[in-house]
Amino acid sequence: MPADETQTSRWNGPRGRSWVENRALLDDVMRPLETTLVDAVTAAGGRRVLDVGCGTGSTTVAIARQVDECVGVDLAEPMIAAARVRAAEEGSTATFLRADAQEHEFAPGEFDTVVSRFGVMFFPDAVAAFANLRRAVRPGGALRCLVWRGPADNPFMTVTETAAGPLVPNLPVSPPEAPGRFAFAEPGVVHRALDPSWHDVALEPVDVECWMPEPELIGYFTKFGPLGLVYADLDPATRERAVTAVRAAYQPFVDGDRVRWNAACWLISARA
Repeated sequence: MPADETQTSRWNGPRGRSWVENRALLDDVMRPLETTLVDAVTAAGGRRVLDVGCGTGSTTVAIARQVDECVGVDLAEPMIAAARVRAAEEGSTATFLRADAQEHEFAPGEFDTVVSRFGVMFFPDAVAAFANLRRAVRPGGALRCLVWRGPADNPFMTVTETAAGPLVPNLPVSPPEAPGRFAFAEPGVVHRALDPSWHDVALEPVDVECWMPEPELIGYFTKFGPLGLVYADLDPATRERAVTAVRAAYQPFVDGDRVRWNAACWLISARA
């Protein structure tokens, strides 16, 4: 099954462009999680690494500093283009491939390790995707992925939909276990996706404090997440009501000039 057309159009359209345009902010927000994943890859010991769902390439470039080869793959052309510019600007050895990792024909055993920072939860057929990634890894190689735990563990991530839902018609929210940010929240779902093709699948809870400058908050929730997907199409009055309600709902996370929250994740480990 090819990549979901909705996901492809979103990431090659406004969502992908928003990530590129706000790369500096998102890099800073995600850096503590990036560090966690880079440390996990270093501990795994592989020298040839595939970074799945690499986005604009921050994690790929960080891993490339520690290994012989790191290839980032993503289906979003705007993000891959930005990643290539990043690598060139930083003199990185990282390289990038615009492809659907679920079905791309990687060379068998091409990599020692597959990694992902929140890039594997969007596969329309996770079993097929992880089987394909397994073929790309040498026997004995490693898988290391960060995915989100559930909404109850990540209240920061559900503020927008809770506050804006009553005000914005048809606010897009992914059902549980559907492709999306919480698709791998339940360990059983992870095992059903990985156990057919990988060995020694394990999940370790990881909690990391993230933050952003408070003046960036409104821009953040109007460009990303469910409100970001529809914000440009809302009439001015609905926009104003939604922004007022959502900003008020985020107040418990505001600490002076910063917004702070806990990122509750699983670090998935497996062996080829």
